[in-house]
Amino acid sequence: MIRTVDWLDGKIRLIDQTRLPAKLEVLDLSDYRQVAAAIKDMKVRGAPAIGVTAALGVALGALSIEADDWLAFYAALERIADELRHTRPTAVNLFWGIDRMLALARGFQGSAVSEIRDMLVAEAVIMLDEDEDANRRLGANGAELIPDNASVLTHCNAGALATVAYGTALGVIRAAVEQGKRVHVYADETRPRLQGMKLTAWELAQDGIPVTVIADNMAGMLMSEGRIDCVVVGADRVAANGDTANKIGTYSVSVLAKAHGVPFYVAAPLSTIDPSLPDGSLIPIEDRPHEEMTHIDGVRVAPEGVEVINPAFDVTPAKNIAAIITEAGVFYPPYRSVAESAQ
Repeated sequence: MIRTVDWLDGKIRLIDQTRLPAKLEVLDLSDYRQVAAAIKDMKVRGAPAIGVTAALGVALGALSIEADDWLAFYAALERIADELRHTRPTAVNLFWGIDRMLALARGFQGSAVSEIRDMLVAEAVIMLDEDEDANRRLGANGAELIPDNASVLTHCNAGALATVAYGTALGVIRAAVEQGKRVHVYADETRPRLQGMKLTAWELAQDGIPVTVIADNMAGMLMSEGRIDCVVVGADRVAANGDTANKIGTYSVSVLAKAHGVPFYVAAPLSTIDPSLPDGSLIPIEDRPHEEMTHIDGVRVAPEGVEVINPAFDVTPAKNIAAIITEAGVFYPPYRSVAESAQ
């Protein structure tokens, strides 16, 4: 599969994930405002992919700044960064990617603005390769936890579509398969946007990895019947104590896994760790539009006038997590060491 996000001919190329699985459509974005809209509208999604896309958006915006004076250039760059920051609040990678670009620009204050523009583009392109490499190393680390002939449950999409390439949770599964292990995946449909059914199942089918889609409320039954060997999910932000924000419904899966003695693993690159937050109660949780709950693919399925809530994420407490898998290794409770590795 092509990269989820890439830089080609001075433009950002994205897979439009709102069109999958019906159509594989690629967008070429030439303006940072288009990038901000693509993140907000979830045309690109998944914490690592959002982080790199935001960095590319800063680089793209830098190319449009006409100022030659560094102070004027940097002020304009901060305005661009601020617009990108306000797209989605939960995935810490978004802010990590933007801050890395701004730090580079500040570090070369004495250089010509034209050179800084080129360096920003080069840095964002480096981040593309770094993300894919991190995911492949993360996958290899996590594959050791997957037994042969395993049935693995995953929630939402933490695959190649949520990263530049390869994936986090699905990277673990891909690496296990590449090692010759037989793996069957159960993919929660993941209401309300159905990323598990639309994206995870599509990815795995493309790779020829056996996958069965289940409704979100079926996981407990499968665990009670001994049909799930482990759970592997991604993350949008991990607090210093190991509390983890991921797609809404992940917390429920973690509770079921703990009750049934099923190992529950979180797969996330170090860029998703936020050591500045001591615990998950401080992770900002995004509220999405109510139409995502009341409609499916534009068709209303709820009665007119009913009230709904639509938090995009919930927080799984560290006590429910058997291990956190990163490119730097597998970390076990207590999770202070993983936070230290991210600093």
